[in-house]
Amino acid sequence: MKRIVALFVIILLSTAALLAGNSLTLKDVARGTFRTQSMAAVQPAQDGESYLQISADGQCIEQYSFKTGQQTGTLLDLATVRGPKVRNIDGYVMSPDGQRLLVQTETQYIYRHSFTAKYYIYDVRNQKMEALSDGGPQQSPLFSPDGQLIAFVRDNNIFLVKLLYNNAESQVTKDGKRNEIINGIPDWVYEEEFTTSQSMVFSADSKQLCWIRYDESQVREFSFPLYKGMRPAYEEYADYPGAYTYKYPIAGEQNSKVSVLSFDIKSRQTRTLQLPLDADGYIPRIKATSDPTSIIVMTMNRHQDCLRLYSVNPLSTVSKLLLEERVDKYVREEVLDNLCITDNHILLPSDRSGFMHLYLYTIGGQLVRQVEQGNYEVTDVYGYDEATGDTYFASHAEGPTEQQIYVARKNGKVERLTPQAGWNSAIFSSNYKYFINTWSDLNTPPVYTLHDGKKVLATVIDNKAVTEKLASYNIGTRELFTFTTSEGVQLNGWMIKPADFSPSKRYPVIMYQYGGPGNQQVKNAWGIGMCGQGALLEQYLCQQGYVCVCVDNRGTGGRGADFEKCTYLRLGELESHDQVETALWLGQQSYVDKDRIGIWGWSYGGWNTLMSMSEGREVFAAGVAIAPPTNWRYYDTIYSERYMRTPQENPDGYDQVNPMARVAKLHGALLLCHGLADDNVHFRNTAEYTEALVQADKDFRQLTYTNRNHSIYGGNTRLHLYRQAVNHFNENLLK
Repeated sequence: MKRIVALFVIILLSTAALLAGNSLTLKDVARGTFRTQSMAAVQPAQDGESYLQISADGQCIEQYSFKTGQQTGTLLDLATVRGPKVRNIDGYVMSPDGQRLLVQTETQYIYRHSFTAKYYIYDVRNQKMEALSDGGPQQSPLFSPDGQLIAFVRDNNIFLVKLLYNNAESQVTKDGKRNEIINGIPDWVYEEEFTTSQSMVFSADSKQLCWIRYDESQVREFSFPLYKGMRPAYEEYADYPGAYTYKYPIAGEQNSKVSVLSFDIKSRQTRTLQLPLDADGYIPRIKATSDPTSIIVMTMNRHQDCLRLYSVNPLSTVSKLLLEERVDKYVREEVLDNLCITDNHILLPSDRSGFMHLYLYTIGGQLVRQVEQGNYEVTDVYGYDEATGDTYFASHAEGPTEQQIYVARKNGKVERLTPQAGWNSAIFSSNYKYFINTWSDLNTPPVYTLHDGKKVLATVIDNKAVTEKLASYNIGTRELFTFTTSEGVQLNGWMIKPADFSPSKRYPVIMYQYGGPGNQQVKNAWGIGMCGQGALLEQYLCQQGYVCVCVDNRGTGGRGADFEKCTYLRLGELESHDQVETALWLGQQSYVDKDRIGIWGWSYGGWNTLMSMSEGREVFAAGVAIAPPTNWRYYDTIYSERYMRTPQENPDGYDQVNPMARVAKLHGALLLCHGLADDNVHFRNTAEYTEALVQADKDFRQLTYTNRNHSIYGGNTRLHLYRQAVNHFNENLLK
């Protein structure tokens, strides 16, 4: 009988263990144990029927059918290619005629978007590869429309390679010099805040090369220290530390002086284009057209509330204003990314109606029509089909937490192309007949499918392996919710509860947020949370006994211009107010312990953490601010002034609304984390803030990461960072 009882107990314990499932570790989170499969470097081919992508092992560039998803060929295989031996394919650029590829390898990143690499010219027909240049790594190579020329940048100068003349290389500019003159690629602040890494185009007849020249000689320098460190180790700093010095214009200071030049390839004559531009204005983009006598140059005033498009003749240098977009407060950055130039039209996103919608103009700047309308935001633009008059885009028409793909017909009819609720993004074929759709929702990892209009043709990647792997772990429930603040503002959020959640218990809460202008964290999508991966870090925290919450405050995206731009001139005030309101609402829920609520965030989320912890209402017991700005006077011109204007114009906004001005009101146990080599949000922000904390007699903890940039990674760094943050919350919130 005892044996039977013992056996029964063993069975019960085994069953309980099975039901309990496995527990996540921080190593799982930091090292990508549950990282999903994706499609690498996909580009539509010219035939409209196929697409290219890099193989999973980085050894091939393969061709696939849009119709079936089956591989139809291999354009390049490093194992069989003739010519120099290349270890790995990091990226590629297809020539306009599809006969050549520029193969990118040995990539070395500079900032967020820029990098140098060694490029090789690969001839698809004879499978031969040869170096683009022997003079050193290159940046931002560009094929001419006829496919016979390649322009690239090295050491701030532009070079030209003529393929019909045995790849003869010539130097177009000679005035390029570090921290003084840059040709053809943007300076730091343009790259970071206008999201661009290339500033040159060819004319349609391949006879002229045009580029933006950045004179940053009068921009003040910023330096940060570099040490030997580890992973990687800089041996040159083994005895004495070094420094990295570059041009970084802080709010209210001098920017680069910009101009546009053209180079006549036959005569080798360089001309400066006559472009109306404010003395302190911006040139955020330069675009090619199908007209040999015209390139399109975009300009913006320093306040960034007026965008102008000019048609400029690269030979005569004469410019003509095509259209002017002037809106309240500021032109949103995504307008620049989503603006499309076709053979005969300009497709312009604008929030002039209060919501981001699309407006079709002729190439001469005459308004044809508004493409679609409604109380929702267009979020991405995939293109305008000249043959049919159809426009393809993504929007929040089904609600701000949903993103679907649509086509707006020439007759005004709008059709939804993606059937499932959730978050969708697309890559269209060159003729818009097919598209690759990436779909996910809160509970489903990304699924990649091929579509012919509304018809699903094939599934390329389903990531079921990740779903099945996670099924054996204690994964909590993810859910979207809305609530209304005490001031009547409705906010959207997501919440993750532990797998063994009991409504009769009172849980500590950790609130994650970003909260910055136009950003959106609350989505019906897989990639939510501090590190994505299905909110994996939040799932880990739930296993420690927390409820995890994220709420998009006022100022975030997806809900129209009024909701997004209401923080103008006083960044951080309404955002932190809404995070405190969120904590107060959570504290009223029966399953939340209102005395054990924490908050954290990275970058703007770090700023918002500090602002929320010092808002005045003492609702947060603990917080972690990672790489936080602490005063917009320390941040760059383009970002800060877009939302705040200059400190000279708006001193109260800069000086009265920041964490240092509120330091006496800081409440809760604070952990600050920052990389010493952060080129974006300088360590200066944390250094000045900690001095304010010391002088206000406020206790805090601080972690600095040697030689780490804004992303704080490398070697064991990310795991260490997460563990310190979790330990900080556990010490202060788990009682």
